Amino acid sequence: MNKSKRHIFDQVSDMETQIGELYERLGDLKGELGDLLEENHRLAMENHHLRNRLNSSNEQIDESGNQEHLSKGVPGEGYDNLARLYEEGFHICNLEFGSPRQNEDCIFCLDFLNKTK
Repeated sequence: MNKSKRHIFDQVSDMETQIGELYERLGDLKGELGDLLEENHRLAMENHHLRNRLNSSNEQIDESGNQEHLSKGVPGEGYDNLARLYEEGFHICNLEFGSPRQNEDCIFCLDFLNKTK
């Protein structure tokens, strides 16, 4: 009888350990979910900002009739917009277009800017 009580105690003890481990894993997952939600919100805001910039740039091009100027290969408003986006901290290269640069220069973006000058 004493042996069966010890066995039950051991089972409860094991379950307690498992619950503790599950609780720890749940806490880790909750932290990761929080990080993902924050990143998703940041990316949504960044996407919204970029869409607004793109729309305002397109409206300015349409209003000014600068299409002919841009098609001649002379750097103009499009180049200025890309340069401004790069200066604001976004990639303008085809590899990472629109993603944040995180305060570091990108040789592909810089090469693209030099080619369009």
